[in-house]
Amino acid sequence: MSYGRRLFLAAGAGLAVGAGVRPAAAAAWETVLSGSFTDRPTLERYWNYRYPWGSDHNGTARMYASSTDINHVYLETSGVLAIKATRIDWDEGNSSADPYLPIRYHSGAIHAKQHVVVSDQFPNWEVKGEFQAPSARGTWPAFWLTGVNSWPPESDILEFKGDGRNWFNTYRNGSGGWSNTIVPVNNPGGWHEYRAWIAKVNSTDVDIHYYLDGAWVGQHRGAGFVGSPLWIILNLQMEGSSGSPGPGSATYYRARNVYVGRTRA
Repeated sequence: MSYGRRLFLAAGAGLAVGAGVRPAAAAAWETVLSGSFTDRPTLERYWNYRYPWGSDHNGTARMYASSTDINHVYLETSGVLAIKATRIDWDEGNSSADPYLPIRYHSGAIHAKQHVVVSDQFPNWEVKGEFQAPSARGTWPAFWLTGVNSWPPESDILEFKGDGRNWFNTYRNGSGGWSNTIVPVNNPGGWHEYRAWIAKVNSTDVDIHYYLDGAWVGQHRGAGFVGSPLWIILNLQMEGSSGSPGPGSATYYRARNVYVGRTRA
């Protein structure tokens, strides 16, 4: 049983729950994404390749992955997804996304076919996974949620920007600006669990509780999240906010046990 479901059941039984997370007792728990890295057909059943908007974003890596191109997104073993970034030595132009940086790497991204949508019917969501994240200068791995129809909203569950600190971020949307909880991680390249519990608090807003290795680290209010579908994205971007120059050798980002669950009212 997932930690999130145990938390939900404890709340339903009237027990005290840490960090103010108290899902509604009348709701039923359900899993919507689990075991998606078992094999290639299963991966492709639950995930699409690259970003939802294409190959480019805000760093110097261009995403290359498909059903036939497994150079940058592949299953290292059953249950473990690997994303590999490699430096290129030719001119591939600039990224098509702001701030339009020169492309210096090929890397990979996937996004889930399942959206997160907080609503009256689905008032609580759990999104989590275990990751081995690169943290050297110029490496920018992420596990995050962003709006399908507009930006914001955004929630970053894992984001390393060139050092050993994870950035748990929420764009507050309606009130503008970012909330950040920045947490040092001992050996980011080892396996650690990063988790968000998203709870509807009124007709427009959510509270997002962030956890590292099962320990609560922060709570952010997300204004305007309710009713807004969110992509779930896993990617290895390079340079940009993580500094430069980035590494000359291959960089690896690994994921396992990515899980999404929700309560159904």
